[in-house]
Amino acid sequence: MAHERQIYLLDPQQYSPETIAVAFAKTSRSPESFRQIAAELNAARSAEFNEKWVVGYGHSSVAEHAVLHIAVENISRLAVESLESNRLASYTEKSTRYQTWDADAFYVPPELTDGPLKDRYVQTCTHLFEVYQTCLKAILEHLKSTEAVIENESEAQYARRMRSRAVDACRYLLPAASLANVGVTINARELEHAISKMLTSPLQEVRESGAQIRDAARESIPTLLKYVSEIPYLQDVCNEFSQVNYSPPDKTSDWCTLQHYETQAIDRLLAAAIYRETEINYAQALDWVRAAPAKKKSAWLYCLLGDLDAHTIPARELEYVTFTFDIVMDQGAYYEVKRHRMMTQTPQRLTTSLGYAVPRIIQAAGALDLYNEAMDGARETYLALESVNPALASYVVPNGFNRRVLLTTNLRSLIHFIRLRTAPNAHFAVRRVAQRIAEQVAEVTPELQPYLGRNENETAPTIEKTHFFETGT
Repeated sequence: MAHERQIYLLDPQQYSPETIAVAFAKTSRSPESFRQIAAELNAARSAEFNEKWVVGYGHSSVAEHAVLHIAVENISRLAVESLESNRLASYTEKSTRYQTWDADAFYVPPELTDGPLKDRYVQTCTHLFEVYQTCLKAILEHLKSTEAVIENESEAQYARRMRSRAVDACRYLLPAASLANVGVTINARELEHAISKMLTSPLQEVRESGAQIRDAARESIPTLLKYVSEIPYLQDVCNEFSQVNYSPPDKTSDWCTLQHYETQAIDRLLAAAIYRETEINYAQALDWVRAAPAKKKSAWLYCLLGDLDAHTIPARELEYVTFTFDIVMDQGAYYEVKRHRMMTQTPQRLTTSLGYAVPRIIQAAGALDLYNEAMDGARETYLALESVNPALASYVVPNGFNRRVLLTTNLRSLIHFIRLRTAPNAHFAVRRVAQRIAEQVAEVTPELQPYLGRNENETAPTIEKTHFFETGT
């Protein structure tokens, strides 16, 4: 019998996600081809299989073969953040860098019943959006009077460039209540976890959105989401650790601190690479590296990192080297950082306690007083809401306010982050973060400095000087 290699797609137009998942799962016990297995299945038989093996016996990996593409529209950026906190999925959301927001494009949480506090919330969001539009116009007028057309730049290209600079600054005024759309590609196993987390949220919008996602997804994967529910464990953890008494941190501390790094980072990295290609154990590989001449270790390091182009992913052994940072960044920068989901990130709740950043172009355009008034007004409304419901108060916090994030990343993910986020087309807020991270890594592990891929034309201090009137930290 000839065994000819075959590679083909199981057409999602022909088979449901649950049927595809079962077809892949049954290959572990069936000698038939995937086409033959799928042809013998129908919705009822697929549901029966999933009920028995995935739900009944906990073979959850089967659900990873059922992939959905979910369109989620008009939820707040705060709810988007909850949805996107799940690592093993793909997201594309409405960008604050390339689009502008309508004056009424913000969410009003139902927890705010009619009364003075709801009126104040609506007035604050409305005012933030009004100032957003006013600052856009002021900055565009300023830029047109101060920025010349680049050689060979068309009128349309010039207009787009000026608009991009204005939008990059004015997005700092948009509150977390701003409505957005997000496209999600996710497998059923991860989706169950994502929905469960959303159903556990203290915010009604997030819980309702999770229920709507569950109901929409059940049309394609009814069995795999049959028993999805909230997670009491997460509620217990939040309740327990939120009771810890603490003193406010020292405001003079550095906004980005490297809290932990591998003291033998290079040796561990090289030992892992040697381990893969030999038959010795890891302790022997470490001894071998430590005994190697410095010139040889440099050659090995260059082999791993020195000849990478923009499209080449470094070897997995880089993941054995990790760094942990405690960072205070503006919420706009965090929007970019959170997209790097291979990192481990722990953001604190979005508040107004850490101050806010002021883009320098806001001041240059003569809109500083208006901007500060809007941000200070948002802070006052936040404090009024916080006394009633701290989670609810985050809706009114604009992107310009700072947020504390604990971040652990391996070297492989770190290099990708630095190369992408120090590039000239990245937003200046995240460029500042990426440059500071690169600078601190180079300080403690100078051997890595040539390989981090950072943009050498600027530094974190030069970004602050060029783009920020105030950083808030």
